[in-house]
Amino acid sequence: MSDPRSRTANASSVLIKGARTIDAEGAVSQPVDLLLAGGLIAEIRPAGDAFSGDFSRRTYKAASNHNGPSAGGQKTAAYRERDSRQGNLPFSTPEPRVIDASGRFVSPGLVNLHTHSPMSIFRGIAEDVTPDDWFNKEIWPYESKMEPDDAEIGCRLAVAEMLDYGVTAFADHYFMAERICKIALETGIRADIAPTLFGMSGGFEDQLAASEDLIRSWNGREGRLSLRLGPHSPYTCNPEQLALCAKSAEKLGVGAHLHVEDDVNQIAASREQYGRTPMQVVADSGLTDLPLIIAHAYWILPEERSLLSRENWIAVCMMTYMKLGMPPGPILENPGDLPLCIGTDGAASSNCLNPLEQARLLALAGKSRQANGEAFALKDIWKMLMRGHESLPFGTGRLEVGAPADLVIWNLDMPHTAPSYNPLAALIYSADARNAEFVFVAGEPLKESGKLRMDTAAVVAEARKRAQGILKRGRGETKLVF
Repeated sequence: MSDPRSRTANASSVLIKGARTIDAEGAVSQPVDLLLAGGLIAEIRPAGDAFSGDFSRRTYKAASNHNGPSAGGQKTAAYRERDSRQGNLPFSTPEPRVIDASGRFVSPGLVNLHTHSPMSIFRGIAEDVTPDDWFNKEIWPYESKMEPDDAEIGCRLAVAEMLDYGVTAFADHYFMAERICKIALETGIRADIAPTLFGMSGGFEDQLAASEDLIRSWNGREGRLSLRLGPHSPYTCNPEQLALCAKSAEKLGVGAHLHVEDDVNQIAASREQYGRTPMQVVADSGLTDLPLIIAHAYWILPEERSLLSRENWIAVCMMTYMKLGMPPGPILENPGDLPLCIGTDGAASSNCLNPLEQARLLALAGKSRQANGEAFALKDIWKMLMRGHESLPFGTGRLEVGAPADLVIWNLDMPHTAPSYNPLAALIYSADARNAEFVFVAGEPLKESGKLRMDTAAVVAEARKRAQGILKRGRGETKLVF
């Protein structure tokens, strides 16, 4: 296991000159210069102010990390330990590389808070179907014959796509998770990974033990990996299995990630089977007492909102609901103070891993559903995009000295986004990958001048080859039922 401190100490330095910043609240600054060094934001000064002294002789310390997964929340032991490990890292910086960002905007990177990255290999394989058929006749049968190399190339595709859109961290929920860990480290992105556990497929305790081993082996590597438990849902795992996951996560000092109420019919089915709603089943298991990423909760009921703790976050994946023809959920009618964040789901259901597009669709659907153009305002949507940082233990999402340098330089001077009277409007309603000119993770440029560092041609070629094998093998049999 490599030491995250050595990686930070060896990171190159970059001076971003003349950019305006957009912080997590949507506030836009006057032009500033930002110095990135040691993987962190080392200095922020008004544009043109001199950075005094010899860069080669400077040393810095990381500021204290943020308040954990949620401001004021109770952090698990693993989150507290991660904070202490990331803070107080002295480093020096050589003469920095200079990027002229005049007229550009710098923001924290985007977070994709719920996806299934290997499923990019299935993009477009199941279209124009009902949710039942998507799961039972298409995806789960294809997945039953999935090979580890299929998952790996699917994940590479996903990471390339996400970095292109300005995503610097993603929360993944899938099996073959060791491959996802490997690719995250190779590509430089941050990842929060939850190996999926299926209760109805048999051998649950063995699955849980394997997940625990994976977490012990990979959690915290290079400061860019975080792992948690991933029970699939309260309709594929029974209450006893969910409770086992909660106890295991608490023991390991990690959180959890699962699907809840992604279909309105699940509520009635759960009441019939358990006498409780799915969200109540999850809360009764103890999972909501942990740092918990809740995928979807699109149909969360008003009376269920009080079940959520300050360490719970909801990842809304609007394109999936719309494409599978799902009816509007309560989130559109009354988001209230729900801890909404943005996810994309997997590319097999939403086809696109762009959080900006998912946020755009959520805003438009919400305005339309409420017949209210003032609903889902720009700053509210931007906060949903940024809130994903709070749920992850990396300390990212802050534009302040000592924060990790996970940033995007946006060029909005393009025909589809200019003129940018309001940069939030340009980003949420008009921008795409072309506008993400530079993407930094821990101060390292993974996209420069509009070009990814990854060899995307090789990735696409391998994906095409693997796709042919998937079609040749065809659908298999599965024990899973939606």
